[in-house]
Amino acid sequence: MQKTKRNTFTAADCLLCTLALLLALGLCVLLGSEPLALRDMADALRSMLTGGEPPIPYIASILSRRIQRSLCAALTGASLSLCGAAMQGLLRNPLADGSTLGVSTGASLGAVAAMAFGITVPGVPYAGTMVTAMAFAFGSLLLILGLAYALDRSFSTHSIILIGMIYSMFASALINLVINFSGEKIKSITFWTMGSLADSMYRDVLILLMALAVCGTVLLFSSRALNAFALGEDNARHVGVNVKAVKLTVLIAVSVLIGVCVSIGGTIGFVGLVMPHIARMLVGPNHRRLLPVSLFSGAIFLLLADLIARTLLGSRQLPIGVVTSLAGAVTFVVIFYRTGKAGNKRC
Repeated sequence: MQKTKRNTFTAADCLLCTLALLLALGLCVLLGSEPLALRDMADALRSMLTGGEPPIPYIASILSRRIQRSLCAALTGASLSLCGAAMQGLLRNPLADGSTLGVSTGASLGAVAAMAFGITVPGVPYAGTMVTAMAFAFGSLLLILGLAYALDRSFSTHSIILIGMIYSMFASALINLVINFSGEKIKSITFWTMGSLADSMYRDVLILLMALAVCGTVLLFSSRALNAFALGEDNARHVGVNVKAVKLTVLIAVSVLIGVCVSIGGTIGFVGLVMPHIARMLVGPNHRRLLPVSLFSGAIFLLLADLIARTLLGSRQLPIGVVTSLAGAVTFVVIFYRTGKAGNKRC
């Protein structure tokens, strides 16, 4: 595949990606265990927007639930894929994604603890899981960065990855321990840890949108610095990049996005690992195009994965994390097989 020579994300690129995203979003709203007719959907949408009485009440209810879930899937997929692309560029490691630091596992630990022990936030209904997940995500980041700085004052990527992997194993053991003592809640917690957007609400959409708007903007504006990182940290310093500041900024933005996504949808794997690779195959390694394309491709991928999760077995729903892991694993093997064959031909 011949890579484009353009270095920026143009208006034409944005239009094409937006149309593809809207098509995927429309399919997810129309299709399901009970498919909706286009005319019925239009009538229900009109009644929802005007505040009138829907012609078929249950159609409006189904449509509302699907819109909430689909929007959450799109925003979660966009966030996870953008985080993966940023982490791969920052750490110069193709196997990196938003969970490499262990922040995702830390957020999962917080959310599982909140569900198992009934942690709540006074005056804010249903916020206990989200606030606890975000607090654990930040705590995990501070702990990992503190240990990395104590062991290596240069903040080398190898130290950060190593400590992140060790912390992930430690946090995973704690998650299993908490689940073991969760009593009657063990079934719902176990299902949540496999990833699920079944209970998504408009408040979740709003929270995801705000997190992506703030942290996503930070990551997108880091594209020039991430391009400099591709040549090594020393070269990045020589061209005027403040390496430590960029690392901290990207890591904090990724941690916030991961914490929010995990608190709402559970553990959804492979999105941040696979989709940046596919985006890189389409538009090349320049982060000024790679990051926005990763954002759109992640949103489309998770929309389609969620559609499969809720339609493959009829009325019975699969955890979305199972679908993304299966699809992601197969896709990753194909990518590495093609990459290996291309490398052998060049040799």
